[in-house]
Amino acid sequence: MAKVSTTFFCKNCGASSAKWIGKCPSCGEWNTYTEEVIHKEKQEFGKTWKPKQQGNTVLKPVAIASVEKAAEFRFLLHDQELSRVLGGGVVPGSVVLIGGEPGIGKSTLMLQIALQFTDKKVLYVSGEESETQIKMRAERLPYRSDHCYLFTEVSTQKIGKALQELQPDIVVVDSIQTLQSELIDSPPGSISQIKETAGDLIRFAKETGTPVFLIGHITKDGTLAGPKLLEHMVDTVLQFEGDRHHVYRILRTTKNRFGSTSEIGIYEMQGAGLRQVSNPSEILISQRDEALSGVAISATIEGMRPLLIETQALVSAAVYGTPQRNSNGYDTKRLNMLLAILEKKCGLRMGMHDVFVNIAGGLRVEDPGIDLGIVAAIVSSYHNIPIDSKIAFVGEVGLSGEIRAVSRVEQRIAEAEKLGFTTVFVSKFNKLPKQQGGVNRVEVGKLEELLSYLFG
Repeated sequence: MAKVSTTFFCKNCGASSAKWIGKCPSCGEWNTYTEEVIHKEKQEFGKTWKPKQQGNTVLKPVAIASVEKAAEFRFLLHDQELSRVLGGGVVPGSVVLIGGEPGIGKSTLMLQIALQFTDKKVLYVSGEESETQIKMRAERLPYRSDHCYLFTEVSTQKIGKALQELQPDIVVVDSIQTLQSELIDSPPGSISQIKETAGDLIRFAKETGTPVFLIGHITKDGTLAGPKLLEHMVDTVLQFEGDRHHVYRILRTTKNRFGSTSEIGIYEMQGAGLRQVSNPSEILISQRDEALSGVAISATIEGMRPLLIETQALVSAAVYGTPQRNSNGYDTKRLNMLLAILEKKCGLRMGMHDVFVNIAGGLRVEDPGIDLGIVAAIVSSYHNIPIDSKIAFVGEVGLSGEIRAVSRVEQRIAEAEKLGFTTVFVSKFNKLPKQQGGVNRVEVGKLEELLSYLFG
């Protein structure tokens, strides 16, 4: 007879207890412990895996100075955006967890990556779709590969046997919430199932040196579903962001043991899959036939990449008692702060007008370096005077109306120069080197100087 035991798990953090607890001692949440049945059978996910790379086994403590640094090896990807986010490629034996909204394109991205390999065997495990459904999606993609294998199964014991027989070079699992271990008597997606199945796949990746990509669901709050322990177990956590009604998607990294967490990848959703956007600034800036008021170009930093974005503003007389304040892609509280500064320091009657701000392209920007562009667009719409389309703005606005310095301003200016902009407004506190040709830099210290230069 198999030995059966019950354990209580916290739905929030994944902590376990032998009995029910009202308040979780780990995360402090109330009424989050649920009972799950665990079978203590002697079944294993896989037998002794055949390692693909041999390493030195450390059997005793050693001094850190005596450890020899080995050369880092990575799988090269045909997808340059994903390679940049991962830090230059896929590390053998790494486990990557990617999450995002339903329908955002996680499965399409992973299937696209799997089909791009022509010299490595890729096993695509799906617990959500049939082989026919995956084949229909693959036919829409421009990539073809004879080395991509499909396996529609949710049992980790059966998946382990398939891994032993095929011995793939890369594994993709869609998704981790659908897998189920026969050792645990609980439904897929539960705390214990996610911990058990993820642990099996991580053990397989580390013992064989095979990279594993896990697709994960998210909650209504936008966080990855399951215990927080799942994010601690994997090597890299990626977040696929974007609005399903817009064509652009952003791939961010929130954790990366093998690279920087400040890189991003940008994709454009098309009928034939996801297209890499190598120069997003050209797409995020709309091409206008004539000069329009309320439009300004701002230089921002997304990860390590400078971007030029179009900030749009509309200022109209308030027809109701309370003026409206609405922003898309920009913090509404920061918008209210900028409007208060304009009314206090520049004498503009913003309290009698509705103000609407939008970041073109559906992006959400939290960089304070676009404050100057937001202010310029608002004042342009207020006076109904267009701004020259060859002018860009870089700067943070302080509460006293001063233009504060921002980080990596030289990269922002270089991006503006590359796209043909002739003038860039920057803070005079940035301590830039003496200007020698190139784009014209206009250094300002207060908002009054900026508005006087633009609107007289």
